[in-house]
Amino acid sequence: MTDMDKITLGEALAINTLDDIPQAKSDAQKIVGLVKSSGRVTGYQLSDGSTVSKQEGVNLAKNGDIKGVGIAHRKDTEYLKSLPDGEEDNNLNNLPSVSG
Repeated sequence: MTDMDKITLGEALAINTLDDIPQAKSDAQKIVGLVKSSGRVTGYQLSDGSTVSKQEGVNLAKNGDIKGVGIAHRKDTEYLKSLPDGEEDNNLNNLPSVSG
């Protein structure tokens, strides 16, 4: 049985909204916090303590340097979304806000 055989319908629908699911490198960082301005996500804090802009985060994810995320878009803007894994506490929208 593969990992894809274990996902729920809700998880499958969430995955279907992604444009790309990059293959993360073995040393890839995790997103541990969101940098926000006026309630909008403007960047991400990574597990090494660094912060990157939203676009830098997308570029890092495309290169396999951030794990646990896929790439989606709204109009002309790409952004990161958590890959469904059955855990709620690591979803991007549940992460703490941090200063950038």
